[in-house]
Order: sequence, then structure tokens, then C-alpha cells
Amino acid sequence: MRFSYAESMTDPTYYLPLARAAEDAGYDSMVVPDSICYPEESDTRYPFNPDGTREFLEDKPFLEPFSLIPAMGAVTSRLRFVTFVIKLPIRQPVLIAKQVSSTAVLTQNRLLLGVGTSPWPEDYVVCGVPWEGRGKRMDEQIEVMRGLMAGGFFEFHGEVFDIPSVKMSPTPSEPVPILIGGHHEAALRRAAAVGDGWLHGGGDPADLPGLLERLSEQRRQHGTDNKPFEIHVISLDAYSADGVRRLEELGVTDVIVGFRWPYVHEQDSESLQQKIDSLSRFSDDVIAKVR
Repeated sequence: MRFSYAESMTDPTYYLPLARAAEDAGYDSMVVPDSICYPEESDTRYPFNPDGTREFLEDKPFLEPFSLIPAMGAVTSRLRFVTFVIKLPIRQPVLIAKQVSSTAVLTQNRLLLGVGTSPWPEDYVVCGVPWEGRGKRMDEQIEVMRGLMAGGFFEFHGEVFDIPSVKMSPTPSEPVPILIGGHHEAALRRAAAVGDGWLHGGGDPADLPGLLERLSEQRRQHGTDNKPFEIHVISLDAYSADGVRRLEELGVTDVIVGFRWPYVHEQDSESLQQKIDSLSRFSDDVIAKVR
């Protein structure tokens, strides 16, 4: 089992020392969220919050992932970084391929690209991208990104994107794993068909076994059940050694743990030292007992 440390919407100056502390404490990864902007008017519900409200996001600091990750990579040597998750369909595929490629190079292949469609139409409006057809758009983006990051000239002629033959330099020396986030059937199907893994978004703990079974069935149907595949989950079971073992039995490869509830209107009031103490305590209580 691998362990990912989650921290978000906190003082931007905390991230680099937290990355160093997480690596020193034995964590394998750090997850990095993505948020573009906050709309003044919206009636959209947030799917992973118990009451569906999104007001907790207002005025919270969100650093752009492809700016933050290279900075954390520069002060660590082993820690992986997982975008959790990039709202892929609102972005232009050639540009994000360049961002991902550069970040992977700068972190010596320690980037895992977690992607999703975004639950909010407002993200699409402000970026000038249609909400309709976002799934097809995302499928083509993944193909374009992989083609460009493989090195050499690449062209693409699809239903959404038409890209002439171009190449990028530098490109990563290893393929960037692409993990698909989301609980709907389309997300599970996409993860099974073209993903290198799946990212669980939390929610009702009782739903997790069913999601994992549906994911396994999709992988069997697509003939991908024998390929390497990462499964990252958020679960209360991750906070005990026995719980971690139960998750391993379900096929989970990575657990995501955090030590405060971020879905509140108030700004984060924890000090940097409090955060380091919390992640270190978990390492002693759980990580050390399962390795």
C-alpha cells in the first residue's frame, strides 16, 4: 500500500515544507487539487460535499498545479505528485500537454496526472468551452497528450480537435500515468478503457465496494484487467493498520489521507507545525505498522 498526503486551501507558503515533511515521514505521494476561479452566481451542487454547497471554496487559496508541483519537486527527491483532479475538458490539449510534459521532466517522472470533467458548467463558460460533448473532448485530449508526450512528430484529426504534425521538446523519459477521477459509469468506463488508474472522490463509505466492483467489471470487459492499474481511495479505513489491510484486500493500491475537514467557510487556522505533527503522527501510527 502507498500513502498520499492531502492538503489544500491553506497558506501557500506551507506547501514546500509540507512536501519535505511528507517525504521524510515516509509518504509516497502528495495530492494537488485544481480550481480555476469562483463564480459570483451559481446554483450548481458540489457532488463530493455532504450538503452539496460550494461556498466553502470562496476566497480559499488554490495554486495552479503545474506551478506548484515543480516547486515541491525541487525540494524533494522521491515524493510523487498526483493532480486531484485537473479539469481536463476546459483546457486546450496541446497547451496542457506542454505543461504536463515540462512538469514531469522537472520532477524526474514523479507526476501522475489525475483528470476529470469538472461538475460545474461555470468552468466551461469562463474558459469558452462547450459543456456538451465534454466526454468526447476528454477522450480526444488524452489521446493527443499521450501522442505529443511520446516524442517525435504527432498529428491528430478527430471529431473535436484537428492538430497538424508537431512535436515537443523535452518530453518525459517515461510515460506520464493518467488516472481518471469520477464515480459515474462514464468515468469508470474511461478509467478501465484508457486510464492507468482511478481516483476515488470520497462520499458515502458504503458506496466504495460497489464502485470497485463496477470498475473491475469494466476492466474485464475492456480486456485491461491484467495491465498495471492504480486505485487511489479516500476512506476512514485508511486511518488504521487493520483498515489499510482491508482496503488492500479490495485491490486498493493507494490511500489518500488528510488531517482536517476542508469543507468549511472559515479559513484554515492550523499552523505549519500542527500540520507536520499530524502527518508525522499518522506515519508512526499507521505507515510504520503496515510496512
